[in-house]
Amino acid sequence: MKKFLSLFSVLLAVSALKAQNVQLHYDMGETRKFLTSTVESFKTDKYGSTFYFIDIDYGKGGSTGIQGPQLGYFEIARGLKFWDSPFELHVEYNGGFGQYRANNINAAYTINDAWLFGGNYTWNTKDYSKIFTLQAMYKNIRGKNDMSFQLTGVWSLQFFKNKVTLSGFADFWREDNIVGVGARAKATDFVFLTEPQFWYNVTKQFSIGSEIEMSANFAGHRGFMINPTIAGKWNL
Repeated sequence: MKKFLSLFSVLLAVSALKAQNVQLHYDMGETRKFLTSTVESFKTDKYGSTFYFIDIDYGKGGSTGIQGPQLGYFEIARGLKFWDSPFELHVEYNGGFGQYRANNINAAYTINDAWLFGGNYTWNTKDYSKIFTLQAMYKNIRGKNDMSFQLTGVWSLQFFKNKVTLSGFADFWREDNIVGVGARAKATDFVFLTEPQFWYNVTKQFSIGSEIEMSANFAGHRGFMINPTIAGKWNL
């Protein structure tokens, strides 16, 4: 469960633009089988850009025992640029919470919120059909790591007169975690997460496609994990 930044990557290089979309994913991961909704918004101004998204997972019992909203996650990022250059300053906030039911008791937890500061460099073709952004950031994770880091790559590729979009992101960061359960539990210092998305743009407003979440030592799971989705997207 993490952010999708396709519009963010596309629009970083273009000024005076705004975009918003709503996505609905059905997660086909072995232990998941639930819906996730995503709302994204991106807007530029003369000082840079603002991006945010909100993810909500909807359980139907399953491993969490929750029927209805079981997890919420939010990210907001602000880019600052007072010059004509592919470099941009970057500040970001992440946070969320979830709930579960065990032994007829409802319980809740927080996702350690984090502040990120750094910069990014964006490369693009002249027609903006192919764009790649690389971010390098200092990361402060509340209650875990006062001094950490995160490296992020974001891409968007348009093909066949914009009928097909390949987009997504890859994150690598330092975070102290215990992953796995029981005898398989171990301490780890690093997390990797990537979520490539594949969209067929039926119209300018509506797309169908898939997201494939691939991760290592993410969300309490030890080792490598793959969770594909089927999805629809509506551009507002």
